[in-house]
Amino acid sequence: MKQLYRITLLPAIILCACCVMKAQAPEGYYSSLKGKTSSELKTAVYQLIHNFTLVSSYSDLPKYFQHTDVYPDSRRWWDMYSDIPLYAPSFSGLNREHSFPKSWWGGLTDIPAYVDLNHLYPSEAKANQAKSNYPLGTVDRSSSIKFQNGITTVGYPVAGQGGSASYVFEPADEYKGDFARTYFYMVTCYQNLKWNQSYMFMLQQNLYPTLNNWAVKLLLDWNRRDPVSQKEVDRNNAVYGFQNNRNPFIDHPELAEYIWGDKMGVPFDPGTSGLPVGDPELTTPVQGMSLEFGQVALGQSITRQLFFKGENLTGSLDLSLYSGDKAQFRIPFTSLSAALVNNPDGYQLNITYTPAVIGQHSSKLLIAEGGIEGSRTVTLLGECLPVPELGACTAMDATEVGEDSYLAQWTYPASDEVDYWIITRTRYSRGSAVTEEIMAEAAPWLISGFADSDSETYAVQSVRLGYRSPMSNVITVTHAGVDDVCVQAPLAIVPISGGMRIQLSEPQSGLRIYDPSGREVYFLDTVENNTEIFLPAGIYILTTREHPYPVKQAVW
Repeated sequence: MKQLYRITLLPAIILCACCVMKAQAPEGYYSSLKGKTSSELKTAVYQLIHNFTLVSSYSDLPKYFQHTDVYPDSRRWWDMYSDIPLYAPSFSGLNREHSFPKSWWGGLTDIPAYVDLNHLYPSEAKANQAKSNYPLGTVDRSSSIKFQNGITTVGYPVAGQGGSASYVFEPADEYKGDFARTYFYMVTCYQNLKWNQSYMFMLQQNLYPTLNNWAVKLLLDWNRRDPVSQKEVDRNNAVYGFQNNRNPFIDHPELAEYIWGDKMGVPFDPGTSGLPVGDPELTTPVQGMSLEFGQVALGQSITRQLFFKGENLTGSLDLSLYSGDKAQFRIPFTSLSAALVNNPDGYQLNITYTPAVIGQHSSKLLIAEGGIEGSRTVTLLGECLPVPELGACTAMDATEVGEDSYLAQWTYPASDEVDYWIITRTRYSRGSAVTEEIMAEAAPWLISGFADSDSETYAVQSVRLGYRSPMSNVITVTHAGVDDVCVQAPLAIVPISGGMRIQLSEPQSGLRIYDPSGREVYFLDTVENNTEIFLPAGIYILTTREHPYPVKQAVW
C-alpha cells in the first residue's frame, strides 16, 4: 500500500515563495471541462494546462526540487528511482530526470516539456542511466533482469507490452500510479508535439488517444491500483505555485477513465459549481508566488514569461514594479487588457532581468484592477555573478563499450563550478560524419545509438551561466575488432610543422579531414604515401574509404 506523507517545506534558499507551496486549485479551475467527453475532453484539458510559467532554467531545477521532492521533516531527496539516502541541498549523485523521455519528442531543449516540473524528478544517476529511454511496463521476472535496485527494475517486458522496445522500466508498486498520472499529463499537455518515430513504444501520432492500446491498459491499471497519495497532492500544489498549471490527473484521477477508460462517452463533471457566472476571476498568477530568474553573468540579461489567465475580467489589469531592486527588472507595459487575459489561451507577459551590479536582487510586481478583489503580488528574484572563467575539461577513454552504447568519461578542474556539460559527438559511417551536441549532467554519461556508427569521437566542454569552457581533447571510440580491419589498409600520420605527413602502404582514396565539430575541412580524391598537408593549428580527424575508422592528429 502506498505510504501517505505530507511534504514539509524547506526554508527558502533562493526560491522564497513558501506561502505558495500549498496553493490549491482555485474554484472554477476545471469548469471548462464540464460536459466534455473522450477526445473533446482531452483537448479541453490540453487547452487548460498547456500554457504556463516556465521555471528559470534546467540547471536550476534542484532548487525547485527542494520544495517539490524532499521527504517530510527531512532534507532527504524523495527519489522515486532509488532508496539511496541523499540529502538536499547537495545534488551530487542525482540527475534531473525526464520521466517521460526527452528523446521521445526529439530531445529539443527549447520547448516547455524540457523544464516542465510536472514530469521532472530527481533520480539517482545509475538508476536513471539504467532506465534510459525505455517505456514503462511490467518486467518479465522469468527472464534475466537487466537492472534492479529494489525500486527500479529494467528488463524484458511481459507479453503484450513494450511496443518494439528491447526493455521496459518498471517502478516500485508505490510509485506506479505516480508515473501513470505523469504520463497521462504529458500526452495531454503535449498532444500537439510531433513524436520521434524511433521511439513510438507507447505513443500514436495523433491528438487522440495519443497512447497505444497496450499503454492505455497498463496506465489505467496502475492509476487504479495505486491511488493518489498526499505526496502527489502536495507536489502538485507546489508545482502550481511555480508554474501556474496543475496535473489534472492528480486532482481528478477519475479523469483518465473519461478520456481512455470505462467512462468514455460519459460527460465529465469536475464536481464543483465554480464561481457564480459572470464574476471576474484571475486564475493565474497565484498570489504570493515568485518568478525566479536564476543566476546571470554581469553584462547579460534574461527574459522570463509570467502566465496570465482569467475569466470575466471587466477591465485592464494594472501592473507596477515596487520596492527593492526594481531598477534591475523591466516589464513591457503597465496595463494588460482584459481581452488578452480572458482569452482561452491566456497571455505570457515578458519580464526582463538586466542586472547592473553583482549581487542578489529582488522586487515585486503588483497586479490590481480588472474587477478582481484586492490585488496580487509576485516576487521577482535574480542573482548577478561575475563572468565565469572555465578551464578545459580532459576527455578520457570511453568505458563499457558495447554494441550500441558506451560511457563517455572526462574530468574538469576541481575549482570550476559547472552547471552542466556539452558532449560534442561525431558519428562516422561510410565516409560521412554527423555531429550532435548532448547535454550531460555528470561523468560518466551514457551514449546510445553506437550500433549505427562505424566509429565515433567525442569532446567535452563545461558550461556555467551560458559560457562554455575551451573544447577538450578528442576521444575516438571504435567497435571491437577494429584493429583487425584497419591492418589491411594502414593509415599513419607523422606530425610536421604546420601540418602532417600521410604514410600509407599503398595509395588510398577519398581522404577526408574533419575538425572536432564534424565539419569537413579538407578532401583528396586520391592520397599517396608521404603526402604532406598543411592546416591551421588544431585537432583533426582523418578517414579514407579503405580506412573508414578515424585517426586523430594535432597540428601546431
